[in-house]
This record gives sequence, structure tokens and C-alpha cells, in this order.
Amino acid sequence: MATSTTLNQASVKLGGFRAWWIWALATTFVVFLFNVQTGYSIVNPNVQQDVGLTLAQVSLVASIYTWAFAICQFFGGALLDKLGARTVLVPAIALVTLGVWVFSIADSFGMLLLSQVILAIGSCVGFVGAGYVGGQWFGMARYGIMFGWVQTVAALSSAFGQTVISLALQDMSWRELADIAVVVGIVLFVLSLVWVRNPKPVTNSGGNVIGDVLSSLGQIAKIPHMWVAGIWGAVSFGSQLALGVVWAPKILAAHGLTGQAANLGSAMVWLGLAIGCLFWNPWSEHSQSRKVPAIIGLVLQLVALALVLYVPFSGAIAIALMLVYGIGSAGHMIAFSTAADVVTPDKIGTSAAFINGAMFIMGGLLVALPGYLLAGTGTLEDYRSAFMPLLVLLVVATVLSVVQKETFHKHAA
Repeated sequence: MATSTTLNQASVKLGGFRAWWIWALATTFVVFLFNVQTGYSIVNPNVQQDVGLTLAQVSLVASIYTWAFAICQFFGGALLDKLGARTVLVPAIALVTLGVWVFSIADSFGMLLLSQVILAIGSCVGFVGAGYVGGQWFGMARYGIMFGWVQTVAALSSAFGQTVISLALQDMSWRELADIAVVVGIVLFVLSLVWVRNPKPVTNSGGNVIGDVLSSLGQIAKIPHMWVAGIWGAVSFGSQLALGVVWAPKILAAHGLTGQAANLGSAMVWLGLAIGCLFWNPWSEHSQSRKVPAIIGLVLQLVALALVLYVPFSGAIAIALMLVYGIGSAGHMIAFSTAADVVTPDKIGTSAAFINGAMFIMGGLLVALPGYLLAGTGTLEDYRSAFMPLLVLLVVATVLSVVQKETFHKHAA
């Protein structure tokens, strides 16, 4: 017998207060889990001292999260398609909250590892889930736009969240900060339990859920365009992550900036991403094209990175180029839209998870790659050599965006 995982009525009106409220809860979950994720980079020295970890163990704790997240990522979207937002997102919020709690009481290396596995399992559906909710509650005509707004909020959180955590650690311990996060998670869980639904019933006819999920992933992987969008989108996002997380301040230091001025580079990359996500998808809808915005976004990234590496600009211009780079990188959100264009509505979550998984894997590679190629001099010449692979990949991504098929078609609201 089919069972409904959503509202009792057949459907409800899209848009309006309820839609915005449920979307806000899903997006808040993204902000919550992202700050939990990135917060470890701030608190890990305190954790190391308190729990008595070696430097290798500190790195392994972060790696365990990364590996678990990467594995689970590909299944989250298919589960959303199969079971709906309520059945997937509400337990995910509970898992992230549980993971933060285990982290807050951890007194051993093993407990810290356990906390990261729990966090990764819950987090894997966060970003994709918010995009899925936007498509469900606002219609596929606004799927890309709503997904872009999710990324805008996440990017702004990236720009300012770590600063807030650093300031908070001046007045409280990392365990107290984690306890506050647990309370936030509990409140978010209760609100989501009450409100989060799909606008139309999602029927689960029973059977083998895992088999259905694997089948959905297999069907997505057979679509050539999914791989094209996944590759150029992954290069765009991975390059953005490389500069936004690690390398922007170091490149600016090669231009002569120091201290907070150099650190401003990362904030500008994230701020540019937030700004760009507000207009790339709306422009795509207005121009009725996926190709043109994708091409222009990648070209902006390529040109901005080449200029900041090969031209010894003043510090102010170099910082401005980081902003332009971030704006261009926001074009990677078009990859989600073009992937959604080539699947049926019941595979939207799976397509988003496929693209996001590709981006996540590429991001991890491109964040680390320049570090293996640096000669150690810290000059612009040194960074030119280290970042040549990223420039080449951006050229390849641009070519793929040019040759990919145009997938735009008008969706019913």
C-alpha cells in the first residue's frame, strides 16, 4: 500500500508564506551545518590541546568527515526524490545535532571520529535538500533561482561565519560553543518536524529503497550531458573553493599585502560568489539560455585568475579581481539548472546530488593541488607555476560549456 510522506491533501499552492518559511528552514539548515563544518578549522587547536591529539590525528578527524561526506553525498538526492523532504531532512537535522553533541563531549580520538561520521551522514543532504525544497515549493520555473539564493546565503555565511566563531572563542571554550550549536540544532529540528513537507504527496510503494536509489543514480549517470555539466561545474566550483578556502590570501601576499588586507582576499571571493548567485540563474531564465551564462561565468574566472597571477597589480586591484573571480564562479550554479533540464521532475534531487558530488570531489583536489606544486618562494612566479593546472582546467571547462547542448526549456510554474 502506498504511503504518503507529506501533506494529507493532494497539493497546496506553490509560493506564499508557507513556501518561504519551509525554504527558510531548509536554508537555515545549510547555514547551520556549514558553520559546524568550517568551525572545526577554527577550534581544532583548542580541541587538540584539550583532548590530547597529535597533529596527524587533527588532520584525520577532518579527513574522516570529508570521506564520509563524499560517499554519502551521491545518495542524498536520490533519497529526497524517493522519500520527500520531511522523511530525509528532519532526520538529517537530528543527525547533525547529534554529531555536534558527541563532538562537544568527546574526550578521545575515537569519539571525535564518531562525531564526524555522524555529522557527515546528516550534512550530505543539506545543500541539495535546500535546492530540492526550492524546486518543490516554488515550481521548476524558479528552481535555479531559488537554488542560487541558497548558495548566496551559504556564501555570506562563509564570508562572516568564521569571524563570528573566532570572536566567540575569545569569551568561551570550544565545548561551550558546541553546546550552543546543539541548542540551535534542537530548535531547528523541532521547527522542521512541525513544518517541513512537500507540497504534493510523495508516494513510497515500498520495495527496496536502497535498490531504487542505486537505480536512480544509474539512470542519471547514463546521461552524457550530466557528465559535461558535472565536469565544467566542478572545475568552476573547485577553483572557487581553492581560492576562497586557502589560496586567495597567499596570492595577495605575493602582491605585497599583509595581515588583514591579505585575508580580505578570501572574503572577497565568497562575497563575489554571494553576489553572482543573485543574478546568474535569473539571467539564465530571462535570456532563456544555460550556455551563455555558463560561458561568461567561466571566462570571468579564467581572466580574473590569469590577471591576478600574471600582472603585478596594486593590492587594491588584486583584491577587486578576487571579487570578480567570485562573481564569475557563481556561474557554477547553472550546472544544477542544466542538469535538472534533462531529467524528469522525480529525478531532480538525484541530478543535484550528482552535480554537487562532482563539485565536492573536484574541490578537494583543487584545494590541495597548488600546495604540492609550489616551489616555496612565495613570489608571483611561484604561484603562476602552481596554478597553471587550474588555468588549464578552466580553459577545458570553458570549452565544455561552449560545446554543451542548450537545455533551456520553459517549465510550468
